Amino acid sequence: MFTFLLVVQAIIAALLVTVILLQKSEGGGLTTGGSPSGLMSARGAADFLTRSTAILATLFIAMSIFLAVLAATRHSSEIDTTLQRAPAAAAPAALPTAAPGAVPFGGAQGNATAPAAAPANAAAPANSQVPLAQ
Repeated sequence: MFTFLLVVQAIIAALLVTVILLQKSEGGGLTTGGSPSGLMSARGAADFLTRSTAILATLFIAMSIFLAVLAATRHSSEIDTTLQRAPAAAAPAALPTAAPGAVPFGGAQGNATAPAAAPANAAAPANSQVPLAQ
């Protein structure tokens, strides 16, 4: 039933968009006019399109509220486990940590060894960042 109501909601939305686009605006709209008499005269078409827009908008909002209430009250007593992850086999061993001041990934040239850490009381140069390998 919920899926059927969603399809009806989509049809109402498409009709609402169509009716809104058919209306004559200051720029002319998408209509090319109508017959000079009867329901589809300029005045009759405007009244018909205005009335149908109001009806479709009311139906759209009422259906949206009804679908929201219906979705909120749908209860399922079982837990969906289709996306449950498999338990992890074992935790990976801790990775060794680099010494402070060491250059990661073998230095700027790629094969150079990491420089020794500076003493704690030595002043760091103003630009102590290591350039990345190009």
